[in-house]
Amino acid sequence: MDEARAREVLAAADVLPGARRDARLLSLGENAVFAAGDLVVKVGRDEELLERARHELRTARWLAETGVPAVRAAGPDAALVEGHPVTVWQRLPDPVRPPEPRDLAVLLRLVHALAAPPFALPRRDLLGGVERWLRLAGDAVAAEDTAYLRERRDGFAAAAAALAPHLPPGPIHGDALPRNVHVGPDGPVLVDLETFSADLREHDLVVMALSRDRYGLPAASYDAFTAAYGWDVRSWEGCSVLRGARETASCAWVAQHAPASPGARAEFARRVASLRDGDETVRWYPF
Repeated sequence: MDEARAREVLAAADVLPGARRDARLLSLGENAVFAAGDLVVKVGRDEELLERARHELRTARWLAETGVPAVRAAGPDAALVEGHPVTVWQRLPDPVRPPEPRDLAVLLRLVHALAAPPFALPRRDLLGGVERWLRLAGDAVAAEDTAYLRERRDGFAAAAAALAPHLPPGPIHGDALPRNVHVGPDGPVLVDLETFSADLREHDLVVMALSRDRYGLPAASYDAFTAAYGWDVRSWEGCSVLRGARETASCAWVAQHAPASPGARAEFARRVASLRDGDETVRWYPF
């Protein structure tokens, strides 16, 4: 879905009367995110994301009830418009500064203290998107690489299911990165709630450990994160399993962009080669 198509769906949804022509595109990925006035509208890539959109709305309403700082819904249930899920949100005030890892840690402590909500949260299916992303990649990536990632997916899925956690399982964000935190005048809030799950709390912490090891997060920033949270997941023997699962998913996620992007093809090649070589020191770059 490109911006032109997303704007067509936005117009058909008619959730921004009088403002849709002036809607500003904030991001374009699995969702196109538009802002206009006091509202933000998310247009999903395809109908497969409808249940995910509904889940995000349920989660946002629950977090509002519990008092956890998070983005707030501004409309009813997700609507399916011309084959695309559409949801409406309250627009957050402009950020006062970029989010930092310690901001994320403070919010994760709040989330990890929550009991189960009154609706069922799914397990964190970290590897569930791999098949879809590889299918979207088509022949833009080598068949032997897709076969390799499928084999890794199956192996890490089995290993993760057998882990003994250090922390009590429960609600997690599921994609715990500073980019999913917005720091406004009232402090940090969580955004992008689509991956909220009930699973090992360690899932949320391995993300930052991988950021330190693969994506160049400074050691001091990682130390600030662990200090604010109160524990370093790298001391847990299961860390390498969840790290390997997330690396597999992250590699496959880049693959879906390969057909249209030489940069994605190059980054995919870098990532899959480092996995094949077992080299955990190779730097990965956000895409």
